[in-house]
Amino acid sequence: MSVLSPAGRVPSRERRYRHDAFLYDDDHHLVRVAAPFVRDGLSAGEPVVLAVAPSTAEVLRAAVGEHPLLHVLERPDASRARTPAAITGLRRLAAEHAPEGAWLRLVGEVDFGATERDWLEWQRFESVVNEALADWPLWGLCLFDTRRLPRPLLDSALATHPVLVRPDGVHAANARFVEPATYVRSLPVPDEPLEATPPRLAAPDVSDFVGLRHAVAGELAGAGAGGDLVEDVLLAVDEMVSNAVRHGAPPVSLRLWTAPDRIVCTIGDGGPGWDDPFAGYGPAHGDDLSRGGMGLWLARQLCDHVDITSGAGGDGVAVRLTVRLG
Repeated sequence: MSVLSPAGRVPSRERRYRHDAFLYDDDHHLVRVAAPFVRDGLSAGEPVVLAVAPSTAEVLRAAVGEHPLLHVLERPDASRARTPAAITGLRRLAAEHAPEGAWLRLVGEVDFGATERDWLEWQRFESVVNEALADWPLWGLCLFDTRRLPRPLLDSALATHPVLVRPDGVHAANARFVEPATYVRSLPVPDEPLEATPPRLAAPDVSDFVGLRHAVAGELAGAGAGGDLVEDVLLAVDEMVSNAVRHGAPPVSLRLWTAPDRIVCTIGDGGPGWDDPFAGYGPAHGDDLSRGGMGLWLARQLCDHVDITSGAGGDGVAVRLTVRLG
């Protein structure tokens, strides 16, 4: 997977991203462990960013006090955030806030969303960042409140962080950590009930790309989708159809469903199959966008869910795009 370098920052192999998890059960426990992490960074001249819920930020700021190197960010909720954009944002934070040669400390708290479908995107994110940020001078401390987070998300925290902060504040190697490629491949591809129903539009062997785009646009407009949303879906569909033609094999197919709460589109091809657990979390060719390789990356930013499956025996690839309405 490629690594972006915004603002001209050239990542160094000598500086490796640290990704620690801290599971806490009350605010006193939070302050006892997280506040020293923040203070130590500030004392060392390292900028510290709090990307946490407002209530958590209030607790930590009260414990640490004001400091010119302490920055508090508004945390986007899971219904609006897209994981590739979150990764790009973390890289940008390091490029903007950390002077050359310095580390940036980040105290983060993910909003996993309200549904298991939303959880899945952020569980994948927590694993992928170990690769996507591997070369960046970032030390992340991810907070997990055991009072409110369900057990599957706490288990996921233990599987996706190489270092676990013990109750006494010691940062220790995490024996339950799972290598990112293995973990991402282990995550399920959820069933989509709409796929068991007749599609609103079906093109079993795509050949007229302009006509297909007009047909998809017409169906989306008829489904009550707004203009900006239609353009987002059309761009994602265009990119995935182009990928299927360029990298797969015929026939390239498309099926489109709409429901009051979502749009679902599946693009398939008859190629040899594909298995890259980190695909689409950055441009395939890094900073050189002139070389292309942005299709899946764009789709992940334009759609709420992007699911990729290969057929039995590795025959064919299907990419399912899901966009929420409202």
